[in-house]
Amino acid sequence: MKRADNGLWGIPSGHIEPAEKVEHAIIREIFEETGLEVEVQRLIGVYSDPASQIIRYPDLKICHFITTCFECKMKGGILKKTGEETLNAGFFDPQKLPTPLMPMHPQWLSDALSHCEKSYIR
Repeated sequence: MKRADNGLWGIPSGHIEPAEKVEHAIIREIFEETGLEVEVQRLIGVYSDPASQIIRYPDLKICHFITTCFECKMKGGILKKTGEETLNAGFFDPQKLPTPLMPMHPQWLSDALSHCEKSYIR
């Protein structure tokens, strides 16, 4: 999906709401951003490397994120641009990803596509 806040392409992501379970947040965020219904399959990894996890927002606010990345299986829905957060959405061959891409997403995608049974901590 192409994000409206920075114009970069990336995988769906978001924040957990107060009192929300992680699995529910994943399902909600993916649906809100893409229109797809998913089932959470497994934890890909936990990411905190400052090289890719420190983000400066347009308002100059700086945040250091600790991110969990999960593999999901599509259950239904229709891929579409939804709401104000998404400028465009599509499916892409991993070798032909659109640019510019969120700086941390290549590592997340590489880890997901490695099909390693263990979760990564990076």
